[in-house]
Formats: sequence, structure tokens, C-alpha cells
Amino acid sequence: MSVRKRTWKNAKGETREAWVVAYSAADGSGKLKTHIETFARKKDADERHAQVKVDVSKGVHTPMNRSINVAAAARDWLTYVELENIEEATLDNYRTTVDLHIVPRIGAEKLAKLTTPRINAIRDDLVRDLSRTHAKTVLGILKAIIKDAKRRGNVAQNVASDVTIKADKRAEGRLHVGIDIPTPQEISRILNAAMGRRRPFLVTAIFTGFRSSELRGLRWQDVDLAKGEVHVRQRADRYNKIGPPKSLAGIRTIPVGPFLVNTLKEWKLACPKGPRDLVFPTGNGNIESRGNLLRDILWPVQVAAGVAVPKLGKDGKPLVDKDGKSVLKAKYTGLHALRHFYASWCINRKVDGGLELPAKVVQERLGHANIAETLDTYGHLFPRGDDGRELAEAELRLLG
Repeated sequence: MSVRKRTWKNAKGETREAWVVAYSAADGSGKLKTHIETFARKKDADERHAQVKVDVSKGVHTPMNRSINVAAAARDWLTYVELENIEEATLDNYRTTVDLHIVPRIGAEKLAKLTTPRINAIRDDLVRDLSRTHAKTVLGILKAIIKDAKRRGNVAQNVASDVTIKADKRAEGRLHVGIDIPTPQEISRILNAAMGRRRPFLVTAIFTGFRSSELRGLRWQDVDLAKGEVHVRQRADRYNKIGPPKSLAGIRTIPVGPFLVNTLKEWKLACPKGPRDLVFPTGNGNIESRGNLLRDILWPVQVAAGVAVPKLGKDGKPLVDKDGKSVLKAKYTGLHALRHFYASWCINRKVDGGLELPAKVVQERLGHANIAETLDTYGHLFPRGDDGRELAEAELRLLG
């Protein structure tokens, strides 16, 4: 194994030079073979020589002529993910991430030439250009691509395995009641303003905390009105395809009270019939789109209930109609706000009108895969148990 200088004359008689790294390593059949790599700078040749020497000694070296580039490895990984029956919407997100953030940055580089310092440089680049949460997602996909390449034998080691991006909890911020989570008073006004087909949908969303995909895939056979239970056994994705819940934890049973039971009993008589037996279908019984649920139900009911904010123009100023009145829009733009309310209702103390459920039960009700997700999202809403009255009582007990 050596680094040597090579000089030659080109067709014009000009002297040219390059630095050559020569070494012996096993080829695909396990036989020793001499490999030669050429570099324009001695510094690059020395760095490659040092890396190859370490890799060969560890038995984790991939010769450059056997290495595919990152773009090819990404295509292999996407094929693997698709064959694992990943949800189409998730697969589309993976493809978009690869096309926008991985191939433009590193797609032409060969896997065998990647080093941990190079991956760290890409990591820093992602953090500078994207939100920390988005950068973490992109890095995770890059690591998965290299891991898959190692599994296929296209690279001997995953140089990205130890590169990480920590989530910035301060930047993510907490959910706030009245900003991200509707207040009980706002929920009451929404329920009072909901009429017709809008009412059973909103009542169910508010008192089950189901994701929009779970509501759209809910069937009457999953609703047990006699027992007061609603089961999550399937969901409808953004392409209106029916499939299993997001995870095993998503398959769950939610107990519901008489208010929701009576609402669904009435709705069952008027609900459009269809082959899928859906609880909240379109007028002809098919799967309702998420966009229609927002435009036709969530947003107009909020405006009617006065749970609204001024709509702003391109100049950032409030818009007014022809009569000079403010144009309003829904305060909460997504159905997840109702899921957040349900979570807060489960968590809040009974004296404050909540259910005061333990964190583990809240996790199960929401269908979170692990309790860390529940606590990271809603932990600050749980009663602290150290308010003034409780502290005073504890002091009296201690002092006798």
C-alpha cells in the first residue's frame, strides 16, 4: 500500500502530475486484487490512503470500482421500502426528500468514498438550510439509505450511523390552550353551531380524539352503540386508500359517553349508505377527502360559532367585505386541533372538567406507539400536584 507521484506529458508536450494510491484488497470473489486510485492533490491521496489502510485492516473496505453512488443507493432503498408495503403517502414523502435534499447534495458521490466527517458536513449543511426537525428527518433517510446499501453488500460500513441531530425542544415549542388547543368554551360554541351532517362528525372528533384518517375510515361495524365503544381498526390515507392504522398501538378501543352514543344513533338513520359501511362518507357512500372535511365542516362551523380570526390580505392587513365588515376565517385550521383538545380533556383534573386519566391511559386512547410521544407532546398539561392549596396541606401534614 503506497502513495506515489505520477508525471506525464500530454499531447501538447505539457507536463502533468497526479497522485496515485495503490493497495491490495479482496474483490467480490474474495481474491486479492491491486486497486489504483488517482487524485489531483497529495493531501487527498494521503487522506484516502489512511482511510483505506484502516478499512482494509478492519475488513470493511469497498473498492471504488465496485461502489455505486448515493443516487443509485437511494433508488435501491426506495424499492426496498415500497416492497415492504409502506403507505403510499409515506413513500411519496420519502421520494420527495430524496429528490429535493439528498440527490442534489450528495447523489453523485460514491458510497465507498463517503466518510463520517463528510456526513457530518452534510448534517451541518442540513441544519443551516432547514428547520431542525426537517433536517433530522432528511439525515434519518440518508442513514437508512446507507444502511440498506450495506445490507446489499454495496458498501462495507455505515459511516453515517453515529451522526445525529438533536431535536430543538425550545424551537418546537409547547402546545398552548387557546392557540393550538381549543378552550372548553370554544368547543361548546362549536358544538352549538354544528348542524346536520356536520354535527355527528365534530362530536365524534371531539370526544374520541381520532386522527382525520381514522375518522374517514371509520365503519359502522366498528361502532358498538350498546356498549358505548368505538374501535379503530382501519384508516383512509390521503389517496382515499383503506389500510391498517399507523401502528399496532393505533388499533384501539375508545369508551364513549351517552352524548356521543345518542348523536351517532340519530346519525346512523340519516347516514348515506355505501359498500364500505362508512360512518362519515360522501353523499354517495364513498370515502370523504380530508380537504372536504376542512372546507365543508371544520372551517365554516368555527366561523358560525365565532371561533374565528380576521383574514389578512397580502399586505398583512385585515380584509373587509363590501359592507366594511371584517372577513373572518377559522381560528383552528386543522382537525388535529380537536385531537389536541381530546388529549387535554383526558389529562385535565376532574375539578376542572377533565377526566384526569394517567399518562399511560392517555397514550392508549390517542394510539401513540410509546408513552414518550405522549409526554413530549402533552406532558406540560398534566397536573403538577404542587399548587398552593396542595402544598399547604402537605406542609400541615408534615408539621403535625
